[in-house]
Amino acid sequence: MRSDRPPARAAQEQDRFEAETERFRRELLAHCYRLAGSAHDAEDLVQETYLRAWRSYSGFEGRSSIRSWLYKIATNVCLRALEPRRIRLLPSGLAGSSDEPGRVPAPVVPGEVSWLEPLPDTWITPPADDPAAVVIARESLRLALIASLQHLPARQRAILLLREVLAFSAAETAEILDTTTAAVKSGLQRARARLDELEPAPERLLEPADQRARALLDGYIAAFERSDAALLEQVLRADATLEATPFRDWQAGRAMCVHVLAAYVLGKRGDWRMIATTANGQPAAVVYHRDAHGTLRADGAVVLAPTATGVSRVIKFHDPALVTTFGFPDVLAEQEATEVH
Repeated sequence: MRSDRPPARAAQEQDRFEAETERFRRELLAHCYRLAGSAHDAEDLVQETYLRAWRSYSGFEGRSSIRSWLYKIATNVCLRALEPRRIRLLPSGLAGSSDEPGRVPAPVVPGEVSWLEPLPDTWITPPADDPAAVVIARESLRLALIASLQHLPARQRAILLLREVLAFSAAETAEILDTTTAAVKSGLQRARARLDELEPAPERLLEPADQRARALLDGYIAAFERSDAALLEQVLRADATLEATPFRDWQAGRAMCVHVLAAYVLGKRGDWRMIATTANGQPAAVVYHRDAHGTLRADGAVVLAPTATGVSRVIKFHDPALVTTFGFPDVLAEQEATEVH
């Protein structure tokens, strides 16, 4: 990329660049995801960030830290990319819950809505042998928060994240965004007020490693694999909500959620297989559905919001490509399905 430099010198500079910047890749990925609401978009945005950083690395004079410099590049890459795009939503961001038990869930017209995507925890979890790696706060990646953030103007979203999630000062944030500290302070105030309207009382969720959270996930998986609506009733909280992309309608209340799942989704025993994982700092599972030929094919992913009194929110992402995104095969052999269980 630097044809004007001797090869040996260019290689040394690239090695130095990688040594100084690679340790920030996971946290930059989380940052881009919070802004974009899509794991795949975030991956592309981080790639673009590193490409731009490498191109301008020789001009980096160290007036700010390498971390701040990378966040400046990443944030502005994201803001430019987000300008022409629609925000990413969940069904609950489109309209109120459905209260018609007999209404068959129908998908929205393809392309009408850009859907929020989950983020596999494995993408941002530091290696076990890297004690110096930054541990990214799970709370900053909860799906409810990511969904709410998408309703903020992109620049307000960036200000809120830089100030309250990443703890940059007002002056540092102004430098990153090429604006004034006064603009940062007023933008943060507006972002906080809007976020309070969207998510007035964030729930206290159980950590995925909590035995209670794993028991709820196991119960949800077993309910689907056994086609057991009664087990679903035990897992879900009385005020649970259920939403699934790409469907516009979503359900509120355990009775309504169980009715829709039992009537239109569960099918017969053995139609579904799920493999436990984690996403957005929450218990999750990749989902397989048996096709007409008996093959278990990738169907998508489901993310649960576990609380001390049961699952408060179920979000199913009907996108078969997510299964391989989480690192699992798109077709599950019967032997693999048996081994998993």
